[in-house]
Amino acid sequence: MNNALTQCDQPPQFDAITIELMEPTLQSLLKDTHKGLDKLETTVEGTWEGSIMALHRLSESLEFAWGIVEHLMSVQNSDALRAVHDKLQPELISFHMRLGQSQPIYDALVQLKEGPQWPTLSEGQQRVVDKELLSMKHAGIGLAGEERERFVSWQQRQGELSTQFTNNVLDSTKAFELIIEDPANMAGLPESFRAMTAQSAQENGHPGATAEQGPWRISLDAPVVMPFLQHAHKRDLREQIYTAYITRASSDVHDNQPLIDEILTLRQKSARLLGYESYAETSLATKMAEGVSAVDALEEKLRLVSYDYAQKDHEELQQFARNYSNDDTLELKHWDVAFYAERLKEEKYTLSDEVLRPYFQFPKVLNGLFDLVHKIFDITVVPANGQVDVWHQDVLYFEVQNKQGQAIANFYLDPYSRPAEKRGGAWMNAFYGRELKADNTTQLPLALLVCNQTPPVGDKPSLMSFREVSTLFHEFGHGLQHMLTEVDYPQAAGINNVEWDAVELPSQFMENWCYHQETLLGLTEHVETGEQLPNELYQRIVAAKNYRAGSNFLRQLYFGTLDMELHDRYQPESDETVPEVKARIAAKNTILTPLDNDRFLCSFAHIFAGGYAAGYYSYKWAEVLSADAFSAFEEAGLDNDDAIKSTGMRFRETVLALGGSQDPNTVFSSFRGRAPAVDALLRHNGLAS
Repeated sequence: MNNALTQCDQPPQFDAITIELMEPTLQSLLKDTHKGLDKLETTVEGTWEGSIMALHRLSESLEFAWGIVEHLMSVQNSDALRAVHDKLQPELISFHMRLGQSQPIYDALVQLKEGPQWPTLSEGQQRVVDKELLSMKHAGIGLAGEERERFVSWQQRQGELSTQFTNNVLDSTKAFELIIEDPANMAGLPESFRAMTAQSAQENGHPGATAEQGPWRISLDAPVVMPFLQHAHKRDLREQIYTAYITRASSDVHDNQPLIDEILTLRQKSARLLGYESYAETSLATKMAEGVSAVDALEEKLRLVSYDYAQKDHEELQQFARNYSNDDTLELKHWDVAFYAERLKEEKYTLSDEVLRPYFQFPKVLNGLFDLVHKIFDITVVPANGQVDVWHQDVLYFEVQNKQGQAIANFYLDPYSRPAEKRGGAWMNAFYGRELKADNTTQLPLALLVCNQTPPVGDKPSLMSFREVSTLFHEFGHGLQHMLTEVDYPQAAGINNVEWDAVELPSQFMENWCYHQETLLGLTEHVETGEQLPNELYQRIVAAKNYRAGSNFLRQLYFGTLDMELHDRYQPESDETVPEVKARIAAKNTILTPLDNDRFLCSFAHIFAGGYAAGYYSYKWAEVLSADAFSAFEEAGLDNDDAIKSTGMRFRETVLALGGSQDPNTVFSSFRGRAPAVDALLRHNGLAS
């Protein structure tokens, strides 16, 4: 078929892509690709071109088309799209299983590794071959007969469960609403929040809603839940929203609890069939960390440092809450923490998101971000809206140019929350990467950046919280690694072939610039007065940077430790249940014990429907790398433009350019001149001894 889903060498033609087009096109591509695999198995050679590149060309069109379907599932979800996705997904998994278990291809790769061409391959090419062999091991190449059949069926089922898990979270989030009609119940909530939730009410059956008189619609979308818990005076309503949020996808038709049990069981059984002791061992075989013990050691080291700080955070907040409420008997509940933490932050630093929001207009923030990367990496980002089709009217499109003004990459940016059709969180993905084609032309990378920030209200632009600004910088860091790669073969270009626990390095590195004065001020312009952020407010932001850092650290360590426990030491067939495992890990990694009805795992898509299974620790692992990398800029002098440019170009030429072509330890050492150290991370977070 020759249509908008198969044009894999150009940006997707979204205006021509319909749900009706998907099934016949994917079916045709699957049929052709299976035929192509039949032929390849008889012609595959033990050479780079005859095996690795032949594999890439075999499935390029299929992967492009399926990538579009998966992308639309994330940003434009619908029942009709789900039906097509659910019908096609098993066939896609079946094809990948067949490909991963192809003995002729495996033999050719072994022949390449042991043959005369091997010494002539670059380090990156050798890494690609080694990773492909490991991937085939994990696809069951070593299995036969009944074992192989069982393994394939388990992989099929895991794909179904992952999709169902995501859909349940989306549906349960979408199903909840609290309509507030009494203005007294909105006490404490800022004007921007009232306007946003009144607009939501207008769009959901209350056309007469106004910011001043309501009604106001409270959903479980993150840009709504977090401000509500931070500012709503009505404690019973905070409890209602908090409880609804932590019990998403845990009951009735959207219940993910049985799915979690089945996912963990299938992962464990699959790992053992492959010869590993646990799923965690399988996962870490592809990562930077040397093993579970290395992950445990880092997390325990950080836990010991952060626990005492978190304990002090809680004691301080408890006392403050009693003083603030004039109630010496008040005991902090989970739905109180964000509220009193925000009040204490206001008292300590005279600072809140609502004070800062008017200064962070999305268009200005975006331009400031582009100015920064021009300064550091000598690239220019220019708008290119209208040059390509987009899937939603809010989506923006840009071109990245080198210092000669030549295009080197493009990217989409889908910035705003759309809880009815778009999954929560933020991510970077790609439709295709850099590749030197057979005709000696270079295919330029095309990245995809997705956020879920506060949408515009009325005639005002999106006014961002500081957290949303930081998230935008984070995702753009991922995009930079994809777009500024200098690797010419797609298997190791950009983020491809980068170990999962190193892939957060560029993203977390970019977040550090949100606290650099010149950079931050360049992001700001008050929506009403046009004034830049006053120096006084900047100083407060810096002073508040490490506010409750111990608590925030411990929260991430709790998630990471629980993830590793469930995928390594927990035995699904044992008497201990998943909630009991969670309670055991929480006892050591939380200050305020989770509620008995806490079901946060039911919406923890990172590990049950994303790529972070036995890998959530990666955030902290990579944070060590990113903090140490940023300290190189601090040592050079953050106000020395020449030194920043020089250091930035070195970062670009190593971390961003080399992608997955070298071991991440080698890449880091090439930039930093030594191995990474944890000191900068602790110092940046105010946790250094």
